[in-house]
Amino acid sequence: MPPTTLLLLACVMVFTALLSGIFGMAGGLVLVGVLLALLPLPEAMALHAVTQMASNGWRGILWRRHVAWRPVAWVLAGYAVAMLGWSLVRWVPDKPLALIALGGTPFLAQAMPEGMRPDPDRPAQALGYGAACMSLLLLTGVSGPLLDRFFLGGGLDRRAIVATKAACQLAGHGLKLLYFGALVADAGTVAPGVAAMAVACSMLGTTLARRVLEAMSDAQYRRWTGRLIATVSGGYLAYGGWLLLVP
Repeated sequence: MPPTTLLLLACVMVFTALLSGIFGMAGGLVLVGVLLALLPLPEAMALHAVTQMASNGWRGILWRRHVAWRPVAWVLAGYAVAMLGWSLVRWVPDKPLALIALGGTPFLAQAMPEGMRPDPDRPAQALGYGAACMSLLLLTGVSGPLLDRFFLGGGLDRRAIVATKAACQLAGHGLKLLYFGALVADAGTVAPGVAAMAVACSMLGTTLARRVLEAMSDAQYRRWTGRLIATVSGGYLAYGGWLLLVP
C-alpha cells in the first residue's frame, strides 16, 4: 500500500474512532465507505474488523463500569445464530449492494411501527436484533445504526449505550474478521504493519473522545446521533445508487 494511502487511512482511522467514541457509532460507517473505495471488499472488511475491534475494545475498557451485561448476552446469542447461518451460505455482496444496504438500514429501523420499537430489556428482541446486526456486519461491514436504534429504545443513558454497544461490537467484528479472513472464498488479509497502525489510531481516537462524551448531556447525545446517522446514511445510499447505475 502506498505511503500516501497509509497516511490517509491513519488520519481517517483516528477521526472515525473519535466519532464513534463520542456517539458510539457513525465512525464505522465512514471508515467502511473509505475502505470500500480503496480496497477490494474482502480486504476492506478484514481491515475494518481489525480497526473496529480495537476501537470498540478500548472503548469498552474505558467505560466498563457502564456495560449492561444482560442485553449483551442475548445480543451475542443472536450473533451466534446468524454466524452459523451465514457460514453455510458464504455469500459476499458487490460494492453497490453493500453500500445501498448500509445506507438504507438506518432509515428502515427508524420507520419501524410503534409496536415493534426496540426494548433492550426483552430477551427475544435482543436475540432478534443480534441476529439482524450480525447479518448486516457480514453483508455491509457495519451494524451500528441498527444496534444503536435498539439500545436507544430503552432507558440507558449515553455512557451505558456507548459501553454496551462497544461490548457487542467487539464480539461482532471479531466474528466478521473470522468470516472474511478465513471462511469466504478469496478471503481478505491484513498486513501486520497495517493492523498495528489501525489498532494504534483507533485507541488514540477513542481516548480523545472520552472527554467530549462526558461534557455532553443525554439529550444532546440523542439529537446529534440521529442527525449524524441520517447524513452519513443518505450519502451511502447516493453513492451506492451511483455505482449501480454508472458502469
